[in-house]
Amino acid sequence: MPSVVNDSCILCKSCVEVCPVDAFHEGDTQVVVDPDTCIDCGVCIGECPQGAISSDSEADEKWVKFNAEKAAEWPVASK
Repeated sequence: MPSVVNDSCILCKSCVEVCPVDAFHEGDTQVVVDPDTCIDCGVCIGECPQGAISSDSEADEKWVKFNAEKAAEWPVASK
């Protein structure tokens, strides 16, 4: 299950630093996960100090959809 970021994200990018496949995309106020790139390793979930990341099976459907849509629009987050 891909990881999903919700609106608790504060754009600290701790998750971006540990992602082995560059699955995070960056907007003005938060990052999102590209579900097609994410390999479901879960490293980012434990790294997030805000608890803003979960697996898509545990996330609200609106955040699953938001991550997929914004990942297609936003650039890959820089480390």
